[in-house]
Amino acid sequence: MDEHLEGSEPQHEDAAACVLHDVFGFGSFRGAQREIVDRVVAGHDTVVLMPTGGGKSLCYQLPALVRPGVAVVVSPLIALMHDQVEALRLLGVRAAFWNSTSSAEESDAVRRDVRDGTIDLLYVAPERLLMPSFLRLLDDAAAGAGIALFAIDEAHCVSQWGHDFRPEYLRIAEVTARFPGVPRIALTATADALTRREIHERLRLDGAAEFVSSFDRPNIRYVVEEKSDARAQLLRFLEQGNDGGTFRGSAGIVYCQSRKRTDEISTFLRQKGFDAIAYHAGLPSEARSAAQQRFRRDEGVVVVATIAFGMGIDKPDVRFVAHVDLPKSLEGYYQETGRAGRDGEPAVAWMAYGLADVVQQRSFIRQSDGGPEHQRVDSMKLDAMLGYAEAATCRRRLLLAYFDEESGPCGNCDTCLEPPQLWDATVPAQKVLSAVVRTGQRFGAGHVIDVLLGKRTDKVASWEHDRLPTFGVGSDLPEREWRSVIRQLVARSVLSPDPGRMGALTITEAARPILDGVETVELRRLSAAPARNRSSSRSRSGGSAAGSAGDGASSADRALFELLRAERRSIADAEGVPAYVVLPDRTLWELVHARPGSQAELLTVNGIGPVKAEKYGAAFLALLADRAD
Repeated sequence: MDEHLEGSEPQHEDAAACVLHDVFGFGSFRGAQREIVDRVVAGHDTVVLMPTGGGKSLCYQLPALVRPGVAVVVSPLIALMHDQVEALRLLGVRAAFWNSTSSAEESDAVRRDVRDGTIDLLYVAPERLLMPSFLRLLDDAAAGAGIALFAIDEAHCVSQWGHDFRPEYLRIAEVTARFPGVPRIALTATADALTRREIHERLRLDGAAEFVSSFDRPNIRYVVEEKSDARAQLLRFLEQGNDGGTFRGSAGIVYCQSRKRTDEISTFLRQKGFDAIAYHAGLPSEARSAAQQRFRRDEGVVVVATIAFGMGIDKPDVRFVAHVDLPKSLEGYYQETGRAGRDGEPAVAWMAYGLADVVQQRSFIRQSDGGPEHQRVDSMKLDAMLGYAEAATCRRRLLLAYFDEESGPCGNCDTCLEPPQLWDATVPAQKVLSAVVRTGQRFGAGHVIDVLLGKRTDKVASWEHDRLPTFGVGSDLPEREWRSVIRQLVARSVLSPDPGRMGALTITEAARPILDGVETVELRRLSAAPARNRSSSRSRSGGSAAGSAGDGASSADRALFELLRAERRSIADAEGVPAYVVLPDRTLWELVHARPGSQAELLTVNGIGPVKAEKYGAAFLALLADRAD
């Protein structure tokens, strides 16, 4: 369940506010939550775009407890269903899931509870929703206790242009149309303008109010490095950590493009002493399930995975997300990096990227089953991703602009913390373009650079390229710098690598003004060393450190936090749930700072409602009393 942080909205004595406090343990709503909840409770259709960790789940969970009947939550994510149901049950909420992992006994219990009206929230996969037997169950519910609402989570799965497209989502509107008086709420953390239109159209939510929260995740630092040796760079990043420490012992995700690379890097990290496990579609289902469970329930586990992993993982204390290969779109990148720092504490999104990544992604697009229009859209998405990777200005500003959100420099990305130098690269660009043309636009970057540097290799000589006017004209720059120039020209669509010819570089129309000398080229100077993960996260204004609940804590406070953490671990093990489901780290820190001495004082701590206070309060109060000043 998304962590709900204290906001500025005053508490009102109404049903929604009472449920917020008595069940979820919070005294106030955050952002647009109050307005969204009120609309759904009143029976209106709603579309919610809210970043990961922004409190989306509360927007349908709370109305489900206020409105009569069962709330049906449609989700494609089995792991998320399990997480949310576990968390809700610990709050005393009558919740269940029904999916492919449910036993016959569990399925019978769900059917019985729905018909008896003794369940508040039921999580189902879209495939289950469409089954005739389930539709008959919904008919029974509507005739009995009623259907409170339909919540369509991960609503971007309706988009045929997206990488998470689920065809079953296109038929959800058929089901909800059977119950015209039941409000619908569609939610997602990832949707550009095109996907937002598809959500409204395909879910038949034309008249729904749309709430778009800021996509910004200010606690996440964005860092991109030029790729040289991805494994060595990843290891250096993990050893370096954040705040000058290390990511050893921290939970994290490393994304790779291929299964083979996933296995290789997970093995490499284990050899270096990290608790790393692989996850990809080629593993047996039991191995994938075990990997997910370890990541959810244990602390300090690093999952090395393809993009098959992560969607629906609601673990709040992921301290880093690393990409050793270029993602294919900014939507995917945003979603994947958004799995870091859901607890609001500082986290890092790190990526290593090189020219070979571009060739690989172009090849994927070319070989895809999509038609010309689909490939054109995919190419546009990749171009946007390249623009982000080669940015000389604030990365967060570019990322947010992609989702139509304006912002200023963030002060918490590598280009803000260590602004890159720009240089007039017009002449080097002309040299590259000339070399590409004179070698017949048939060779990749390596061959072109050999010609520029005047390297007489067997391949260069066999093509007589050592006799060209461009042979040796680039000796003023090192090979690494030439690779940077070519990569940035590719990112600007001045050069285009042809994946069908082993990445052979070809010039585009954008090259002509540069070759003719009527357009100058300003490029980012290649950094002498990889960007550092400097000090702590900064606020959007670039000022003081932001967000860490443990910032400035004394050694005594940190010792108390570890004691509370150990007690939480013991409770979680006994309950068979992840530790964060019992209490998130932020709530533990609030216990450290507030030092409540009674059950009544415990209820003033955000994240602790009457149910959790009753179940766990005595154990935590005893530890606090032992450490009282």
